[in-house]
Amino acid sequence: MLSGLGRLIHRRRWAGLVLILVLTGAGGAWGLGVFSKFKAGGFEDPDASSTLVARLGATYFGSTNPDVLVLYKSGTMTVDDPRYEAAVITTVARLPKDRAAEIISYWAIDGKDAASFASRDRRETFVAVKLQGKDDAAKLENYRLIKERLKAPGLDVRFGGSVPLGEEFGEQVTADIVRAETITALPLLILLMMLFGAFVASLLPMVVAVFSMIGGLAVLNIVTFAADVTSFALEVVTMMGVGLAIDYSLFIISRFREELDRGASAQGLPQGKPWKGERDRRARRAAKKAHREAMLPVQEAALGATMATAGRTIMVSGVTVSAALGGLLLFPQMFLRTIGLAGIATVMVAVFGATVLLPTLLALLGPRVEGGRMPWRRPDSKRARRDPDSGFWYRLGHSVMKHPLPYFTAVLVILGVMFVPFLNVQFGSIDARVLPKDSATRAVVESVKRNFPNGSAEPIDVVVSGDLIPRNWKPVRKGDNIPPYLEAFRKKLGSLPGVTDSKFTGYSGEYGGVRISVTHKYEPMDRHAQDLVDTIRGMDLSKNGYPMHIDVGGSTAAQMDLMSSLMRSLPKMAVVVGLATFLLLFMFFGSVVLPLKAIVMNVLSIGASFGAIVWGFQYGHLAGILDFTPTGGVEATSMILILAVVFGLSMDYEVFLLSRIREEWDRTRDNRVAVASGMQHTGGIITSAALLFLVVIAAFSMAGITVVKLIGVGMFVAVVVDAALVRSLLVPATMRFMGDSNWWLPGPLAGLHAHVDLRERGELPGEPAGTAVAAPPRLPDEQPFPYPLRWEQPATTPAAGVAAATPPTPPIAPPAPTPPVAPPPVPAPPPPSYVDANAAFKPTLQPTMAGQVNFAAHERPNLVFQSPNGVDQVAAPGPTSADPSMRIVPSPATEPQAPWRPWANGPPQPRPVRNSSIKREIVPTPDGTGWRWRPVEDEDAN
Repeated sequence: MLSGLGRLIHRRRWAGLVLILVLTGAGGAWGLGVFSKFKAGGFEDPDASSTLVARLGATYFGSTNPDVLVLYKSGTMTVDDPRYEAAVITTVARLPKDRAAEIISYWAIDGKDAASFASRDRRETFVAVKLQGKDDAAKLENYRLIKERLKAPGLDVRFGGSVPLGEEFGEQVTADIVRAETITALPLLILLMMLFGAFVASLLPMVVAVFSMIGGLAVLNIVTFAADVTSFALEVVTMMGVGLAIDYSLFIISRFREELDRGASAQGLPQGKPWKGERDRRARRAAKKAHREAMLPVQEAALGATMATAGRTIMVSGVTVSAALGGLLLFPQMFLRTIGLAGIATVMVAVFGATVLLPTLLALLGPRVEGGRMPWRRPDSKRARRDPDSGFWYRLGHSVMKHPLPYFTAVLVILGVMFVPFLNVQFGSIDARVLPKDSATRAVVESVKRNFPNGSAEPIDVVVSGDLIPRNWKPVRKGDNIPPYLEAFRKKLGSLPGVTDSKFTGYSGEYGGVRISVTHKYEPMDRHAQDLVDTIRGMDLSKNGYPMHIDVGGSTAAQMDLMSSLMRSLPKMAVVVGLATFLLLFMFFGSVVLPLKAIVMNVLSIGASFGAIVWGFQYGHLAGILDFTPTGGVEATSMILILAVVFGLSMDYEVFLLSRIREEWDRTRDNRVAVASGMQHTGGIITSAALLFLVVIAAFSMAGITVVKLIGVGMFVAVVVDAALVRSLLVPATMRFMGDSNWWLPGPLAGLHAHVDLRERGELPGEPAGTAVAAPPRLPDEQPFPYPLRWEQPATTPAAGVAAATPPTPPIAPPAPTPPVAPPPVPAPPPPSYVDANAAFKPTLQPTMAGQVNFAAHERPNLVFQSPNGVDQVAAPGPTSADPSMRIVPSPATEPQAPWRPWANGPPQPRPVRNSSIKREIVPTPDGTGWRWRPVEDEDAN
């Protein structure tokens, strides 16, 4: 299916390019609208009691957190000076009523409450402004219209409050993204040129990254119509979109170049520019045209093979990452839900860019993808001639296979040490300290806390509601009689341990409730403050059989409700994400053990990442390097976000590694060889992909907002640990211990997997349904046959059709020689079916450049070539001319009744050279034109 998609993209490449350009332009124009739709906050549980208190305060009682807090300061005057009062009152009195709904100042409050509006040196005061507007966007528009009018003559003015804070957050997010993309563009291009060795190839991932970022913004704008979106989503989505787009592009381009080189070699086409030495212009043009036309079918086949292998793996990886992000949708917090929605959409955009846009560009470029080739990439360079069965990853794989226990132990010790700080984690809430130190909004908040009486106090808001609340009573107005039971309850709150004051701060006859603010001497996240909230929530205020409801809010109660909500939702996320991941990996790998092992390995990476976050942010060891203010805790929702993102990214690399190991296992049925060979082929690519992703993450780790720094550092550590320790050492060591049990699949599940197998199947258009048996995917070292070959049962006629299958190469380390066993007779032949010849007879078939088939070491005398006209030709040793329409079938003379079956333990193997103690194996030659013997190290030492 995916092979056909690749061929279709090649044939419709120009139309596809035009369509993608149109979509990109429209998406870019649409995505710009998302910047004006971000919402502030989103970290609270919408169903919590503290959230209800906050909503009641904003709707009925008046919010304790003003929309705009205007801080005025004079160097010579105090608030008692009439000139100071005149300057402030005259300024705020000119504000239009349709913009400012309520204004509270020092001179408008009587009694001891006025003292909290003046600083201790009485040179500073603040004015609380409540803006008109039903949503954040309307309030932000009104704030921008009155901001200049709030400047008083002769006084220094600064702005704080929720609306200026939200505006600064949005501006900081945009600045962080622009800075990150500017910083990473050049290093990414240099690294890609070093990895690909060609300028044109290195530009393609950058193109896909830009497309993913534009598409991510467009999708994010669509999400705003279904749910509120926090500004943090923009940074996280951009980070993941760019990083995944580059990673996926790396795998697609690498595989396409391999397939292109292999196809050109099989067709005998020269590499590079064969017309380069031609001086005649016409001859040069003719040579170019001839070479381009000869390469077109090679390009199409290469693109089809790339989509069938790397493309399929990327799609499975994208679905797996999306499943991990989908766990965020189970949380009620807007911050997590919107990032989950936007993250899933962004991953899908990155997958689309890597599997549609990039193949379209590759179809247009073809061999020109090697344009601007670097010296080390040229065919005559030493690196290009290097033996494929050598290099760092080959040696490391065999070293891990020989000594798995030391590697396993060392990695577990390192991961355990990194996890230890997380045992002392303290969760906190987000405040103004997450902004940069030079932030104007943060400066206002810190000035009020430092210089004003009760500036650092964060009261506990208690809302009492019920039918017995008087409808026409206002406790803030003098002369009104306070109901005795409410006054007694207020005094009871004031007598609690640690409480310094309790007073009525709001009333609503429409709602039927009254608010009492309780101030205390503890820090908001102190254990004693949390105990105080629990005590108030446990009180009862029923009167004459009528229940009275008590709801508790404030920063302490909000943080407690948040943690309770996260702990309720976290097990559901673990079950859903774990089950979805297990099912996806089961369908892709056909094993019960590998999915479970992959989940455990991801948990280890996450644990190390969490430990690093606590060490760096809670303990403050990274404060000097990353320039942030430690708060003594970490924000809880950010840790949940990191959990989902890191789990998805870790599974991303797991899929890349295990997919190649599974291919080798299908080809050799040797676990040790499969793991070592899988590492050899993917180790460098996974490390390169991780390095590129780290460049992107590192730029976002330098963001101005501490929460984004925390997310960036957590992802950075997780990717390093995953690529350098888990995938390179721990996974192969664990698979070495498990041996063939890695591929254990119970009988009932084997039948289920046959129906949901996500691996590539050997199919040709027009092949009858149900006749083809799945063939293993072609590997990079394989050489394509110039015509289709399949084993056919004797009862099948040539008219049944022949399905194409791509033959694999001989195994790197073949099993012990086993003589062929004659198949047992059966009463009656089964219905006609096809069995992949090359899957059962791999070591004996070898393609040649002349379009012939050689029986390399052993031949079955009862196998013949059968042509459509019925003339049989006996397959004798040596080269045999073969018409592409012929099929290899069992000879009726030797097996007239029983269908041919493959050997149970594989085909016979070549006998080793006599009088030699050196073990050898058959491996492909470096130029890919044949096979050769290579000595093998003794791996039975362990």
